[in-house]
Amino acid sequence: MEPTDIVQDADFEAAARRGAQHLKKGPVAVAARYDQQAGRVVIELDSGLEIAFRPQHAQGLENATLSDLSEIEISPSGQGLYFPTIDADLYLPALLEGFLGSKAWMAARMGQVGGRATTEAKQAAARANGRLGGRPRKKAAA
Repeated sequence: MEPTDIVQDADFEAAARRGAQHLKKGPVAVAARYDQQAGRVVIELDSGLEIAFRPQHAQGLENATLSDLSEIEISPSGQGLYFPTIDADLYLPALLEGFLGSKAWMAARMGQVGGRATTEAKQAAARANGRLGGRPRKKAAA
């Protein structure tokens, strides 16, 4: 072992302080389970609050089976959930911030939902566009 590979006490203490400060910034998970009857993943936070969500609404769990959801591990920091059967990780702060996925993933999901909207105005516009020959083709870059 090289002398530079040894962690100094001061470095360890500084890292421990940074970790403690990081944990103060938000809630941490103290328990997690899959509620088969409700069809939801339930996370209990250290604040006593429980959040529950359908797995198909969380990035990485969209296609998870009942057996995939039967085992959930909480990271030592309490900020991560791990589903070992499918090797899926959820980061609690990002989960809460982006509503069960990254902001980009959620934006894509919202676009899918919006694209399926079937209002009368949208149907009329689609019919009118179809009568004109549909969407114009993209021109190739010169």
